[in-house]
Amino acid sequence: MAGKQDSFLLSSECIDLPSVLQNFSEQTPEAIAVVAPGNRLPLTFHRLHRHIVETGNTMNELGVGRGDRVALVLPTGPEMTTASLAVMAHAIGAPLNPALHADEFNFYLSDLKPKALVLQAGSLSPARAVAQARNIPVLELSPLQKEPSGVFTLTGNKSNFQLNGGFAHSDDVTLLLHTSGTTKSSKLVSLTHRNIWTSAHSIRKILELTQRDRCLNIMPLYHIHGLCAVFSSLLAGASVVCPPAFDSQRFFEWLESFRPSWYTAVPTLHQAILNEAADHSEIIARCPLRFIRSASAPLPFSVMTELERVFNAPVIESYGMTEAAPQITSNPLPPRQRKPGSAGLPAGPEVGVMDEHGNLLAAGQTGEVVIRGTNVIQGYEDNPEANREAFINGWFRTGDQGYLDQEGYLFLNGRLKDLINRGGEKIIPREVEGVLLEHPAVAQAVSFSMPHATLGEDVAAAVVLRQGASATPDEIRKFASNRLAHFKVPSRVRIVEEIPHSTTGKVQRLELSEKFGLRQETPAAYAAPRTSIEERLIKIWEEVLNVDHIGIHDNFFELGGESIRMIKVINRLKAVYGVGLPLQSIWDSPTVAGLAKVVELAKQERQDLSQ
Repeated sequence: MAGKQDSFLLSSECIDLPSVLQNFSEQTPEAIAVVAPGNRLPLTFHRLHRHIVETGNTMNELGVGRGDRVALVLPTGPEMTTASLAVMAHAIGAPLNPALHADEFNFYLSDLKPKALVLQAGSLSPARAVAQARNIPVLELSPLQKEPSGVFTLTGNKSNFQLNGGFAHSDDVTLLLHTSGTTKSSKLVSLTHRNIWTSAHSIRKILELTQRDRCLNIMPLYHIHGLCAVFSSLLAGASVVCPPAFDSQRFFEWLESFRPSWYTAVPTLHQAILNEAADHSEIIARCPLRFIRSASAPLPFSVMTELERVFNAPVIESYGMTEAAPQITSNPLPPRQRKPGSAGLPAGPEVGVMDEHGNLLAAGQTGEVVIRGTNVIQGYEDNPEANREAFINGWFRTGDQGYLDQEGYLFLNGRLKDLINRGGEKIIPREVEGVLLEHPAVAQAVSFSMPHATLGEDVAAAVVLRQGASATPDEIRKFASNRLAHFKVPSRVRIVEEIPHSTTGKVQRLELSEKFGLRQETPAAYAAPRTSIEERLIKIWEEVLNVDHIGIHDNFFELGGESIRMIKVINRLKAVYGVGLPLQSIWDSPTVAGLAKVVELAKQERQDLSQ
């Protein structure tokens, strides 16, 4: 069966989601496609195909058909997986990050112009109010707990409009993703079935995936990285584990429960897993992985070597971008050579390196990385200016600088653009600056990247205050946190007299981190705890951050903190004090002294309610 299946998978006819699902439903109907934590049954290929057909009929009844756009704002898990597949099989899916704020949802929904928005029933997402204000119908998704993982009902107001029903075709657009940010420079990427499944073929081939494999997918499905893990698994007739939001401790529980053969993640998550690995060595030994994949951001060599040591499995680093659906290059599996520091060999599109005049360069020469191929988009949607800049002589310009060695391995030197890559989340500085400039005390603002111990890069900003105005860095950060998703909020804000410019009047962002002293930061003078809560908080921070001698004025993010460690701190505080604080508490009060006041207030409110 495996041989027959592999020959089918290599067929050029398998270039759209409906044909992939139908063929595996017929060839291996009882093979498992989707599994998830909890007590629900696994979802077979036959049941998955049937559910997607039924959901497509429901969508038609609710006024959504082929060519219509559907935004999805759903929690991570099996329903997000199957709902995305169902929408993409019949219409055009546009998954959005559930953590966005109302203003951000307003931007995306206005730009996407969806026919409907899918929300989980009972969701309090601000996307609901934005959709209602824009007269966008909301479709309510309700998981069916007694059915296999990922099976749900979809309800809404029925429509009498005539529409184009049935499955989408191979050259139909199936997925819409923004490059990043909510500014005018954000570009809308339209991916066809042919784009996506050409790339999925390449991923399946380079990773040598077969029906015997199982992927533990810990990446969110509003990100092309998470989606491609699902696509390549389905294309191999393999199964994919769809857990809820990532939890570094539960990762090992999932590892033991589902026995995956591989997982894929951004470097930040790999580091979080390593931080917990020593306590789960027996599970690691019992549940060997065939390989580990890393993508979306450069993987530090030290993290790669530690992953391979701990899991006794090769780490395969890949390079891609949304516009390539997403894979561009990948390191191969052993026994083929994996070169330290390299993004690997071309694994899908043709890859070249070009000078500023559009001439292709020889091996060893540095220039801009360019690509072309069936998985690469033909252009951005409704953006002729961006398309003129992005394409040259039939090649797509990635905006990354690098070189190919004599054996064809790609080495990336850095970005040509100023995008901040915070642990795989791409952030446009001008979007952050736009929010900072809304503060009444801010006259000028610039946002840029600064080094971070676990994320690779973090967001920093410098501001010049208006004459006679006053504001503190914490006040400015809190202002931004009420208007931006948490991963876009600057971890450091510098108040300066002026923002340095080059002789041509341009802000040189890549130099600002060093100019403002954020590369070699002088730690705050040690201040001892004054209260029992501050003492307990310091102990928690030292354990979670693996840092000694923390003072009450030290900053959580400067010490290496990020969202995963934030969750750990919040959970520890709940266990110790019985208070449930939101993650926003740490963003707003990132010092021990500040967070201790928040905990004290929460304790007092809890006591008042109990009286």
